[in-house]
Parts: sequence; structure tokens; C-alpha cells
Amino acid sequence: MNFKKTIVPVLRIFLLPVSVIYGLIIYIRNFLFDKKILHSKSFNLPVICVGNISVGGTGKTPMVEYLIKIFQHQNFSTATISRGYRRKTKGFLLADDKTNVTDIGDEPMQFHSKYPGVAVCVGEDRVNAIEQLLQSKPETEIIILDDAFQHRKIKAGLNILLTDYNNLFYKDCFLPVGNLRDQRSAAKRADIIVVTKCPQSISFKEQQFINKKIDRKNIFFTAINYGNPYHISNSEEIILNKEMHYVLIHGIANANSLRHYLASFDKNFEEIQFNDHHDYSKNDIQKIIAHYNNQVRKSIIITTEKDAVKLKGFNNQLSALPLYILPVEVFFLFNEKEKFDNMINNFVLSFN
Repeated sequence: MNFKKTIVPVLRIFLLPVSVIYGLIIYIRNFLFDKKILHSKSFNLPVICVGNISVGGTGKTPMVEYLIKIFQHQNFSTATISRGYRRKTKGFLLADDKTNVTDIGDEPMQFHSKYPGVAVCVGEDRVNAIEQLLQSKPETEIIILDDAFQHRKIKAGLNILLTDYNNLFYKDCFLPVGNLRDQRSAAKRADIIVVTKCPQSISFKEQQFINKKIDRKNIFFTAINYGNPYHISNSEEIILNKEMHYVLIHGIANANSLRHYLASFDKNFEEIQFNDHHDYSKNDIQKIIAHYNNQVRKSIIITTEKDAVKLKGFNNQLSALPLYILPVEVFFLFNEKEKFDNMINNFVLSFN
């Protein structure tokens, strides 16, 4: 008898009343916004929200980066606003040359490091954050809100809702029994729905089935493309191959796609897993170094871009290790990249 498999359904039964209460609170809140008893504020510039209605990784960071690249290519003055989860600061903060990961959090720091021309801000109150951003950076032309679909005090001009192919929102239920933090009908507020982390082999028949279940216009399907890993210190690239042994180090919520990808090169890869948004300590670094030194067969260490912004704080200890960062990007399936890009560009142009 598998004790873990038995105990989880039992716990869910006991948690069901909590889910019902949570769902009722969410329903009432949405009702008040829908009836305009509670008010949302809009801004006279393109504001794009990238979010989801469930907890866990749905691929928001790669989607934000995809949008950044579109706007950078067109020379728009772009800004991102995030909550800055698990940062050590409070209130509004605009990143500058002295900003570190503890100030703004790992994902905003990733944007700040990779895209120097983008204004990266954090703030729990998104309305206040936009107002302060526009005071500090009046030249801002486009704002991307990272993980703000539930922040109904602000009315984004374009809402992009992400749902993980492996945990589609219409199959899910409210926390804590399920993973939903908003009601399933909230998807009606989305202008675009993106099914993320799809297998690249997904069939047209399955696409049509999911389209029918979601029953909304403008549904896109994406997969994850992995680039060549680059060294954490000198950025030297390597090409993964089946001759090497790999150790995966990460602290991300949903690593299934990453595991599947790495297993295609090394079925026996090892994994050192931390909690999502983990703050690495000296003990963690010593554990990583000891694990590498104890390898009978020398390995390549792979980590994510999100983890790397924190691990770089220990660069003196880690620089001698073969520690490589694996970049990811969004890949649109069914040849719909151009359609998606055109929707984004048409939205932005509607403000000109």
C-alpha cells in the first residue's frame, strides 16, 4: 500500500470546506468588480498583463521576456512591474545599477540583468507602482504587468492568461484542494489564452479538443525551447550530449518540462531540488560543491536562469565548477507566432 497516495485524497476531503469558503470570497470579490461597486483604474498607454488563475509555474517569465523582445526590436521604451516575491524590501522600487536580487526578487532581477534597456519595477500595489513609474520614467511607452491577473484594481488594456498544458485550469478546483486562486470563469476576462509547456508533438486533434473545452477566442499553444547552456562566470556555451552526466540544481515550482528535457540526454541525471524562489545560503553552496566533488563520474551542473541570479552571489565559490545556466524561450506551435505577434502589435498601435 502506497501511504502517500492514500493520504493525499483523504486530506483533500478534509480541506474541501476551506476551498468552498475561499471560492466564495473570490466569487464575491469578482462580483463587486464586475458590478463596478469596486473600481478598476486604467491608464492612457499600453498596459499588458501576463498572469494565470492558478498557483505554480505556468511560464509567465518566458512570456514576459518574449514580449520584451518584441518591444525592444521596435525600440519602444518598455517597463515591467512585478510584485517582487520574497524580496527583502517593501513598497515601490525601480531597479538601478546598485540593485541586487534581495531588493527586487529573482524574476525581476532576471529581467533587469538580461535587458538593461528595460525599466524593471516592483510593488505590491500595481496602481501605485504605475503612477510612481510614470513619474520617474515619463518616457515609458509600454508597461508589462507580471503576474497581475488577479489585481483587478488595475485595468490592463490586454490580458494574457497562461494555463499549463499539464494542469489546465478547466480541470482544476480552488485552493487548497486544487491549485486555482481564481474562479474558472475568470478566464472570460482574458483577451488571449496561452496553453503553455505543450509537447511539441501535440496533435491538431488535441488542440481542437482543448479549444472546445476552454471555449474562448484567441487561444494559442506554446512549447518551451531550450538554448545552449552557458557558464555562470564566463558565459562560455556548451552543447548538451548523451555522453555526459548531469546534475540539475533548481528551486522552481514546476520542473517537469526541465526534467523531461534533461532526461533526453541523461536518463540517470541527478537532481538537487529546493523550494520555489529559494534563497541560497552558504550551506547550500557547500552542499552543491561537496556533491560535485564526491562524483565518481565528473558531471556538468545545470541550473535555471531564475536560480542563477541568486547563485551569482556566490560566484567566488562556484566559478571553478562546471555550472551552466540553461536558457529558455517561448515557441509557438501550429505556426501561430505571427498571429500572436500581430495581436500584440495591433494593441500597441491602437494607442497611437
